Amino acid sequence: MRLFPKDRDLSEPAERVELTVRGSDLQLPFDEVHIRLDAFLQRFIHWRSRTSIQDLIRGGFVSVAAAEPGEREPRAAAVVERRPGRRLLHGSRVTIDIPEPLRVQRAVSAASDLCVLYEDAEVLVVDKPPMLPVHPSGRHLADTLIQRIHATYGQEDERREFRIKLCHRLDRETSGLVVCARDPRSHAAIMAQFENRDVDKEYHAIVRGVPADDGGVIDLPIGSARGSEVQLKMAAVADGLPSRTTWSVIERHADCALVSCKPFTGRQHQIRVHMDAIGHPLVGDKLYGVDEQVFLRASTGDLTPAELRALGMPRHALHNHRIAFTNPATGERIEVRSSLPQDMLHYLAEH
Repeated sequence: MRLFPKDRDLSEPAERVELTVRGSDLQLPFDEVHIRLDAFLQRFIHWRSRTSIQDLIRGGFVSVAAAEPGEREPRAAAVVERRPGRRLLHGSRVTIDIPEPLRVQRAVSAASDLCVLYEDAEVLVVDKPPMLPVHPSGRHLADTLIQRIHATYGQEDERREFRIKLCHRLDRETSGLVVCARDPRSHAAIMAQFENRDVDKEYHAIVRGVPADDGGVIDLPIGSARGSEVQLKMAAVADGLPSRTTWSVIERHADCALVSCKPFTGRQHQIRVHMDAIGHPLVGDKLYGVDEQVFLRASTGDLTPAELRALGMPRHALHNHRIAFTNPATGERIEVRSSLPQDMLHYLAEH
């Protein structure tokens, strides 16, 4: 049996999950806790969809030892709970028995599958290949960046009693640099640098068309794309959150360009949205610069050969090329660079 903290080691298969409802975790006084079972589970098993969690509950895989009002511990033993909307109070205990087909598979990646570009006592900077998810989610459970890290540094993690954690994320299709922390203090300090915009980031992207200007500043607010069938799609909208990106041309080709993009804010899909807004969407982008039906068909594997040729690449051509941050222990400024991956180099060579 394995206890299940908020950020468990996802490279290990789970058989039984145990959670306790606590007001402190929900940022509520204990006597104000009154949360749905499915909503509570999604806070902790955040790589599964609400529907997947509800299926587990209805399937009889979840048991609840319920605390009564005014009590901090349950009196009765756990019983199977099949109602996703069952309300839980502070102190209730929830147990999930993961059925075999849904268990997270052990990562099979060898240490050689992890490219470490910088390492010291506090941090790692790794080079993520394209199409590799950073964390398990949805259909991508068996091989992710964090699983490769844990497979490589597992023995060290046991000595430190702290699993290495990522300090930020990249989309599955985006390649390049990811900063990781090796202890809680470093993790908190680097996360604060990201929140305070003290981390310098430079991305390289291949865009459609040849920009007339050598560069510029895109200062357009970003918010949800209203009316879109794709929930995660963003757009440049007047009432969105302030967003700013500078860009400059590195190379011009016949029908595309390699550009440098530096985001000063961290909005979802910021570079992709901003470059699309000035008429130069990223090569391979299935969501921006094309009919969004392309994205929907791609998600089910139904793209036609003509659509694949029109996209130019099977993934959006975005690479986290350079990152600079302050070492939380020494105060030293660390800068790491990553070379353009082979798929982007090949595309440029062909165009």
